[in-house]
Amino acid sequence: MPRMSDPALATRLRSDIQRSGYYPDLVADALDTALAGEPLVSYVVHHEATFDRDELRRHITVLALTPTRLIVEHTDEHPADEAHAVASATASTEAVRIERVDSVVVSRVVSDPARHAPGGSAAEVVLTIGWGAVSRLDLEPASCGDPSCDADHGYTGTSSNDDLSVRVSEAADGADVVAQVLAFAAALSLATAERVR
Repeated sequence: MPRMSDPALATRLRSDIQRSGYYPDLVADALDTALAGEPLVSYVVHHEATFDRDELRRHITVLALTPTRLIVEHTDEHPADEAHAVASATASTEAVRIERVDSVVVSRVVSDPARHAPGGSAAEVVLTIGWGAVSRLDLEPASCGDPSCDADHGYTGTSSNDDLSVRVSEAADGADVVAQVLAFAAALSLATAERVR
């Protein structure tokens, strides 16, 4: 059974959402609806800026782990245009039962790996979580290995879950956010392991 929520965790989550400065009331409101009063076990707040042609576009992803669910909240902004006189934002949430989470993949980049000590920092972390909502299928023509063969051998390929990926780095997000993602990955991995016991 997952560990129960630290009473101060919800307060820290609110503070991190507020500190991001990205529509904090909208983000918190959407997250509250999805949490539905369930206690937090762990969370990640990831505020990211991207360039869309000549425009800076911002968005935020909040991952929240409860004793029974993984909550994914994502908020995007939409600038004003010919059809819309004012800017708008979309806040979406998805609640995934823990037993649906198939994979928790953590890729970390470490500078000077020969000197890395257990528990040491990572320069970059990519957390990929799969629960079967989005699958990627990569196909290519199959062959038999005979270079002179021109028979149709059908296709071969791979299928992978690719529901959510979050990439953070010390340079862009800070060491505390990298550590937060690693702690969240550990808590989610523990929750998925405990469901099969």
